[in-house]
Amino acid sequence: MTLNEPTISNNGIVRPTYIEVNLIRLTENYRAIERAVAPATVMPILKANAYGHGLVEVARHVVSLGAPYLGVAFLEEGILLREAGITAPILVLGGIIGNQVPLFLQHDLTLTASSVEKLTQIDEAAARIGVQAKVHLKIDTGMERIGVHYYNADSLLEAALHCEHCLVEGIFSHFANADTAVLQSAQTQLDRFNQVLSFYESRGMPPPPMRHMANSGAILQLLGSHFDMVRAGILLYGVYPSDDVAKTIDVRPVLSWKSRVVYFKVVLPNHPVSYGSTWQSDHMVRVVTVPVGYGDGYFRRMSGRAQVIIRGKRYPVIGRICMDQLMVNIEWDSAYNNDEVLLLGESEDGDVAITCEELAEWAGTIPYEILTNINTRVSRLYMAD
Repeated sequence: MTLNEPTISNNGIVRPTYIEVNLIRLTENYRAIERAVAPATVMPILKANAYGHGLVEVARHVVSLGAPYLGVAFLEEGILLREAGITAPILVLGGIIGNQVPLFLQHDLTLTASSVEKLTQIDEAAARIGVQAKVHLKIDTGMERIGVHYYNADSLLEAALHCEHCLVEGIFSHFANADTAVLQSAQTQLDRFNQVLSFYESRGMPPPPMRHMANSGAILQLLGSHFDMVRAGILLYGVYPSDDVAKTIDVRPVLSWKSRVVYFKVVLPNHPVSYGSTWQSDHMVRVVTVPVGYGDGYFRRMSGRAQVIIRGKRYPVIGRICMDQLMVNIEWDSAYNNDEVLLLGESEDGDVAITCEELAEWAGTIPYEILTNINTRVSRLYMAD
């Protein structure tokens, strides 16, 4: 087991509230995806602190597994990985501002060129510095976020042929609806991307060596979108992107979220619990306090709906979830200070579990938001055995 640097202490103290990241499961998930998409390769997506799992440690692990490329959202994430000693190729998937380009080049980060103007800025900056920029061309096939529209893409592809200081390694697009049961929209986007790629065939030249479009949903459901590389995001971490998606690859959750009982009390009948006095019992109950709250990313919206596991049994969270604490009604069962409280994950015997999908349902959101909102005052413990 290794422990990342705590973010609310500089003396190695670990809070009773923490995350366990199972690196064995991460390996199993990566290999399962790798087998399913071969001969395409897998780009692990590490944005948003590796979906809450810890950017640097997850990057180190997937690089050790042979990941040929890493994907992040922002320049700052790429720089942090370089400062941590990660030398693998890193694609920054998000939009860029012109004055950021020298920093990309300084840290050997691959840029997303989403327009002729952006591509020109990259080429000119690379010329001034005297280096060759690595670039992936971004095509908008229906997301309407960043990227040149598919029906205007020839202008970007033509401009890329004449850039003297850019190495165009890749070309990519992104699905808006690849995680649904009906894939008509996704198929339309895939057809548009293939139409763009015909630019190269019509000129008798090969496309860039890395064509990629498949996100987690498309990895599972659209084999024709795998091309040369797939971008594995939430699927890599063992969570399926939606309830509608076909589960064609077997993955298991990598992350468990735990805390401990810090207080035990008996609450009398008709004595409300927590802010707003929204919950009370008509009989005497035992209540325990747990040091986790919405300040950690355990959403206040789950008040009155969430459950936790203590001693192998589910119990309801009662009253409003506070910034740093929550209360649990164990009725007349037993619990003691320092007992483990499972917020997300499965019990040691595997008999009972709380899933990311359940937390998302209680919070009225999606699993992506649950994972990425577990903030950095929660320490991550990395389990290698």
